Amino acid sequence: MEFLVTLTALDAQGVEVDRDGTRGQLGRLWHAHGDQRVIGLFTAENRGLLDKVLAGLPRRIRVAEVAELAPHPDDPAATGLTGRPGVGPEYLISTAVMVPDDTAADVVAQTEARESERARALAVRGNLVRLWGRAPGPEGPGTVGLWRARDPGELMAILDSLPLSGWMMFETIALTPHRDDPVRAV
Repeated sequence: MEFLVTLTALDAQGVEVDRDGTRGQLGRLWHAHGDQRVIGLFTAENRGLLDKVLAGLPRRIRVAEVAELAPHPDDPAATGLTGRPGVGPEYLISTAVMVPDDTAADVVAQTEARESERARALAVRGNLVRLWGRAPGPEGPGTVGLWRARDPGELMAILDSLPLSGWMMFETIALTPHRDDPVRAV
């Protein structure tokens, strides 16, 4: 299972994460651009094991939020799609899909099929890095995606090109690399 974990520091030292101390459960680590949050992508067999890993973090680091991520059929990592590496900064985008009640089922199915095709094309281009399902909220089902774009304008154009975009609400977090991100160590 994969989890997005939002961390904050209780002092000015910031969030430092010892990669060895996370027992291999830390996949990625970013700063949320513009604020003090740090967002980590962790893997664990279940929430209980994740909690044990998080309990090993220094006391001055507070776990603000844990979101369980569900597999998504259009996740490039799960489908084996490997495109060219994306260009530009990364963005974490949460979506909620709200289909109008009077929309015919065949229209929804066709739009979802076009959405899958578009996700594959964006993965090959390097814009869509990862895609997960998320627990439905009051606004409906949705996704969490890790995206790359040269700038916010390109990102908006990409999101507008999604067939479901007219039925989606987006929450975007611009990410900057964290010094302890395991990807940077490679």
